[in-house]
Amino acid sequence: MSLVWEQVIVDAADPVALGRWWARALGWTVVNDDPEDFEIRPAPDRVPGLLFVRVPESKSVKNRLHLDFRPDDQRAEVDRLLALGARHADVGQGEQTWVVLADPEGNEFCVLRSRAA
Repeated sequence: MSLVWEQVIVDAADPVALGRWWARALGWTVVNDDPEDFEIRPAPDRVPGLLFVRVPESKSVKNRLHLDFRPDDQRAEVDRLLALGARHADVGQGEQTWVVLADPEGNEFCVLRSRAA
């Protein structure tokens, strides 16, 4: 296959602020700190990354694509992300084994339970 997954594009009102939030949340590295196209990656030479681009409109509905994360300790990770500025989100999921959170601009993502659980 000749395709390499380079990055996921995230629309943002403030690409720098949102990109820095995700860099802290994931422990990733900033590889481009342009105010219009802010990019983070797991390491400078590793992909895929997240590219935050400025858009004029605000988020208005549930994301059609979201990221899932599987931590070693779900409760500790949810608490850490909430302390960083995430918030709980209700997308109609009901009671589940995963926790739906939203980043500071309202983009939903899930924190799954650990594989050991």
